[in-house]
Amino acid sequence: MRKFKALSFLLICILMIATFTVGCGAKEERLAVATGGTSGVYYPLGGAFANIITEKVDGVTANAESTGASVENVNLLNNGDVDFAMVQNDISYYAFNGIEMFQDKEAMTNLRGLATLYPETIQIVAAGSANIKSVEDLKGKRVAVGAPGSGTEANARQILAAYGLTYDDIEADYLSFGEAADNLKDGHIQAAFVTAGTPTAAITDLSTTHNVNLVPIPSNKAQELISDYPYYAEVTIPAGTYKNQDEDVSAVAVMAMLTVRADLEDDVVYEITKALFENLDSLSAAHARGGDVNIDKALNGMSLEVHPGAQRYYNEAK
Repeated sequence: MRKFKALSFLLICILMIATFTVGCGAKEERLAVATGGTSGVYYPLGGAFANIITEKVDGVTANAESTGASVENVNLLNNGDVDFAMVQNDISYYAFNGIEMFQDKEAMTNLRGLATLYPETIQIVAAGSANIKSVEDLKGKRVAVGAPGSGTEANARQILAAYGLTYDDIEADYLSFGEAADNLKDGHIQAAFVTAGTPTAAITDLSTTHNVNLVPIPSNKAQELISDYPYYAEVTIPAGTYKNQDEDVSAVAVMAMLTVRADLEDDVVYEITKALFENLDSLSAAHARGGDVNIDKALNGMSLEVHPGAQRYYNEAK
């Protein structure tokens, strides 16, 4: 009888230890990463970032969510509906300070920066048959200006304004990258604004099957934009980025960045930042722009206060 009781006690102890061990190994915290449309760069890179968190940070799982991109993402993040978000640096600055398209809202103070990632070029793609060679030529045309709640839409308005144009001068369609590409193929629109890292999948696909051209933004107009909106930068889309693009195209760009909830625990953000920069090969494998992510440039163009957890990692990595 004593032997039976001892054996029973031993079995109970083993079960308790096993249960405790399994419990300790379970993923305890679930985080959400807001990305963008599936035809852009945010979605694959945001997915890779979520995978890094899940695979490399103990006690945490993350999943990437497709969204309308920057403007929608800052709202989701500020409201606590997601924990991380891919955002243009200009949009995060406007949101935090309650200016531009956020002037009628309270400043979004729950936003912090984790890292800047890569340049996002504002690309204006036109159907070859539309004979659109400059931004002025968009007047009277049907133009996709980005999804509602996207940074692309904000960029479209600002660039048109630099040329003295408004949405009253065009037929504006609020379409995502993928939708814009489909509508260009079908002839329903004549041009589209696309703010994304190059090459952009939607444009690559479009240029392989249809005659399209990129509309340049000359240096003098780029400098006007930069004077009004300092988070723009003058860039070049190199020849050969897309099929039948034989010449360099002048353009402007903003920076893509990872933003994080201000109230997310410092230790969690530290571990996630560390995991990100120790696994950059995963970003490169997800999209060519992932190769631009570099710890030495991680604060270039940073438009928000850096989260203390991320800052701790940067201080240690110096």
